[in-house]
Amino acid sequence: MTIQQIKQQLQQIRYEEWNQLKSTLSQDPRAGVQTLIRQKERQFEREQALREDFERRMIYEREWKHKGYTRVVGVDEVGRGPLAGPVVAAAVLLPEDFYIAGLNDSKKMTKSARYEAYDQIIEVAVVGVGIVEPATIDDINIYESTKLAMMEAIRQVGEVDALLIDAMNLELDTPQQSLIKGDTLSVSIAAASVVAKVVRDRMMEAYDLTYPGYGFAKNAGYGTEAHLDGLRRLGVTPIHRRSFAPIKYM
Repeated sequence: MTIQQIKQQLQQIRYEEWNQLKSTLSQDPRAGVQTLIRQKERQFEREQALREDFERRMIYEREWKHKGYTRVVGVDEVGRGPLAGPVVAAAVLLPEDFYIAGLNDSKKMTKSARYEAYDQIIEVAVVGVGIVEPATIDDINIYESTKLAMMEAIRQVGEVDALLIDAMNLELDTPQQSLIKGDTLSVSIAAASVVAKVVRDRMMEAYDLTYPGYGFAKNAGYGTEAHLDGLRRLGVTPIHRRSFAPIKYM
């Protein structure tokens, strides 16, 4: 076979078939073939490392299921700190055979990886989304609003046996476990963080068209210099949180 034909064959090869093919290709003295072998080895090593990391971060889900709790739901929020826009929470019940390579804290993923993961999660998982608007945040504070958004997201999922929540405790009878930096420790929480972030980012991109000049599409409502400059020039919009500084002083 030509090197190009071997390259095409390697693009289709599965990990289970690799050792046998590698043994055959190793007999080929051509430098180009040996380079392809090394590249494929590194690819499989990266994929295996991602799979092992994913399995490690399923430990909390497995612990609950071992106790008899089958519907274990991950919960996370996005948008506690911004000066504008809602706080959004998501609750996600993943299917048994779920796997997305590289699924992690949504902030650590690229935008394209987040959006791809979001589409996969929405397709196969049971998902709830809770949204609490700025007026309510101003009325009851951001902490209570975050809990409200989380509880709405959980309600939408339906039957829930146990909850894995990122750094929060909720006044619910459902058994729950709060994990600090939970989106890096639990796959279910990571999935919820991706859903919440994509939903909120898309909302802020739409608000950027309604209220141009604040940079909402890029800063998602956080207090960047462009956002603060927009506040100074254009004033406060209906989606700003009037209980947050510096807005409450304007």
